[in-house]
Amino acid sequence: MIRTEDLTKQYGKLFALKNLKLELNAGDLFGFIGPNGSGKTTTMKILATLLQPTWGEAYVCDKSIFTHAAEIRRLVGYMPDFFGVYDDMMVIEYLEFFAAAYRIKGEKRKQVCDEMLELVDLGYKREAMATSLSRGMTQRLGLARVLLHDPQVLLLDEPASGLDPRARIEMRELLKRLGTRGKTIMVSSHILPELADVCNKVGIIERGELLVDADVSEVMRRVRDHILINIEIIGNVENAAKLLEQHNSVQKINITTALDGKQTIQAALKKGDRLDDYCDLPTILIENGYKIRSFKEDEVNLETAFMTLTKGITM
Repeated sequence: MIRTEDLTKQYGKLFALKNLKLELNAGDLFGFIGPNGSGKTTTMKILATLLQPTWGEAYVCDKSIFTHAAEIRRLVGYMPDFFGVYDDMMVIEYLEFFAAAYRIKGEKRKQVCDEMLELVDLGYKREAMATSLSRGMTQRLGLARVLLHDPQVLLLDEPASGLDPRARIEMRELLKRLGTRGKTIMVSSHILPELADVCNKVGIIERGELLVDADVSEVMRRVRDHILINIEIIGNVENAAKLLEQHNSVQKINITTALDGKQTIQAALKKGDRLDDYCDLPTILIENGYKIRSFKEDEVNLETAFMTLTKGITM
């Protein structure tokens, strides 16, 4: 659905985007991650045919951005990070105005606008003035607008920007719903842990260069040096730690103490070890008279991956 080949945007000596190679399939929900000024918005504007690259090529639904720009615009829904609404329009009038621009006519126009309002949970605001909406509601209205013509590809630039925690959760659930409709979605965001919940693929970009393009699970694997197990037991923690330290898969043992005095054994396993290599650790503890309160693998989240794989450098 989306394919780029050496896509580059240069301003003088500055590269906003450099030799981007990216491929998204139908139904992918792609999280585009990077610091401010890293090239995310530039990429989306080029794919939406709103900006010409310096060199390179991009295809959307197998159509070139150079030779089929008009066709691509009918297939794409682009939502910028900030957009305005008309002061003198109600919510339903706002959607009907853009539906008319998409040449949706008659009863179908009314039906589509009503469906989109229900999809983004704004049906009860249909007769409210567009300027009276909160930031979160305005973002959802913008999303309803880009969905009016039923695009195959959605380009959402920071849809959760500036939202309060509740509005972020609502936006995340809305993205999940759109994902079930089979659309190809590219979404940029700084709300990194939430992208891991909704996206099946992520790309990490910095200074215009794509550092990572992979499934979420693969990104997590790349940044993990070793498996870290957190264990809470009933019994002598120091003796239990010495017992676990003798295991072939354990590289290092550490004991941490929380503010409430609760102690946790952290067992760092040797690099390359898998689940089968440490699944007998609970058995060893139980056979030696210890009761286990919790035994879990320390998770690497998308935010950890981002901080590990980038240096925080912008233009």
